[in-house]
Amino acid sequence: MNAPAPRPRLIVAITGASGAIYGVRLLEQLRASGACESHLVISSSGVMTAQQELGMKRGDIEALADVVHNVKDIGATIASGSFQSAGMVIAPCSMKTLAGVANGLADNLVSRAADVILKERRRLVLLARETPLNLAHLRNMTSVTEMGGIIFPPVPAFYTQPQTIDDIVNHTVGRLLDLFSIPHSGLVHRWEGMQNLSKKDSPTCAL
Repeated sequence: MNAPAPRPRLIVAITGASGAIYGVRLLEQLRASGACESHLVISSSGVMTAQQELGMKRGDIEALADVVHNVKDIGATIASGSFQSAGMVIAPCSMKTLAGVANGLADNLVSRAADVILKERRRLVLLARETPLNLAHLRNMTSVTEMGGIIFPPVPAFYTQPQTIDDIVNHTVGRLLDLFSIPHSGLVHRWEGMQNLSKKDSPTCAL
């Protein structure tokens, strides 16, 4: 009898930008679906932000992951290209972390793991959270994009007519899971075209 194929692994990093809920909700969805083995790295600033925004302690967040790595442990498994994974998500991604990834600093496990993902040509997605953006932010985003990463600001989709913050968060997390072809249900309101518009209200092209 053949052994079941191992689950794919997804690295999830939570850093000190506002929006800790995105990383937490992603971990919750990965746990619920069982589709991936989640490997979590959370920075000290990420812990502080989660405490402020969600009232969650480090242990509360770490309990959602399958495997937890210390942000200072440069010798962790995810710091090596030989560690096989589907990719990595940094949610949320602070501008400091963005700069570290864009410039290949690898000065902690978050930026080192991201550097490995890029060099191995795997999928790296950064939920960059800042506004307004200065030129350094924009250039760093360009650099990461040119290296193959995906800049994914968690911008609300208002065409879904969200009623709660959860609706907004869930839609973003669902679209994020789509990028890795990870199954989920009930998170994303799929666009089906303009519905129930009268001719008077239908958009027209002015010539």
